Amino acid sequence: MGDLPKDRLSTQPPFSYVGLDIFGPWSVTARRTRGGHSSSKRWAVLFSCMSTRAIHIELVESMDASSFINALRRFVSIRGPVKQFRSDCGTNFVGACKDLGISSTHCNSAKIQNFLTEHECTWVFNPPRASHMGGSWERLIGVTRRILDSMLMNISSRQLSHEVLSTLMAEVTAIVNSRPLIPVSTDPSFPSILTPATLLTQKVAVPAAPAGEFEESDLYRRQWRQVQHLSEVFWHQWKNQYLSTLQSRRKWCSKRPNLHIGDLVLLKDSQLQRNQWPVGVVTNTFASQDGNVRKVEVKIASGGECKTFLRPITGTVLLLPHAKDRTVEK
Repeated sequence: MGDLPKDRLSTQPPFSYVGLDIFGPWSVTARRTRGGHSSSKRWAVLFSCMSTRAIHIELVESMDASSFINALRRFVSIRGPVKQFRSDCGTNFVGACKDLGISSTHCNSAKIQNFLTEHECTWVFNPPRASHMGGSWERLIGVTRRILDSMLMNISSRQLSHEVLSTLMAEVTAIVNSRPLIPVSTDPSFPSILTPATLLTQKVAVPAAPAGEFEESDLYRRQWRQVQHLSEVFWHQWKNQYLSTLQSRRKWCSKRPNLHIGDLVLLKDSQLQRNQWPVGVVTNTFASQDGNVRKVEVKIASGGECKTFLRPITGTVLLLPHAKDRTVEK
């Protein structure tokens, strides 16, 4: 495996070095008439910060250079100037490159070339069939695309408008940016986690979901309820698929280190509300007759109070071993 690119280790402000990809399309209602409605397609451009791992999603109405430049303008206007763009030449981007007039090494489109020159930024294209070189953003796009495609596949374009889709993409951005990156704790009794949203907004709190329950019947009601139902569906699927990438699930033929008191763990709970990631400290372990720990007691800090839960190890994800455990292993 090669070394990380320099832009992955950059200390520049967020979104100074960006990887991007285009995915979609989805059909939305463009105009309603007495005899029915006319539908059109929408694509999404996902921008991923190479250093903070945050994402930003913009919708585009077509795959031509003009629409793509508008998406770049909106992105740069919100996130600030970009020093370098990265993209790949995989099968999911070849069609976009062809319509935008972009080759794997340089830009053939005069409009896009002028845009890059004005903003003093460069564009680096990975070699063809080398999608692993863009793994830092392909991983996020892959999970996000699969969930959105499975959600929107069964929804009629009559129920999906541009406003609903754009608001849903904002909710998706908030959900993905609230994922835990690394535990950061100054007090072991009140552990906290670092998220891309924290690096972008400098705020620890996450956007709260609107009060109430949103069911499938909300798809036929007001637009804001449609968005919230779709956001809940995306949240549950994203959480399950993202957690599985943090904790490998193979047949238990080999021994794994036991959890110890003081380990920092992330709890998996299907009843959690959107954007909640409960992190706690293992306060007690319960070993079986064979000496393996399969149950642990975890202390969670929530709302200024500490609560203790008894959980199986399959319901936890180890984030940071206790310092003494790491010393013993060495």
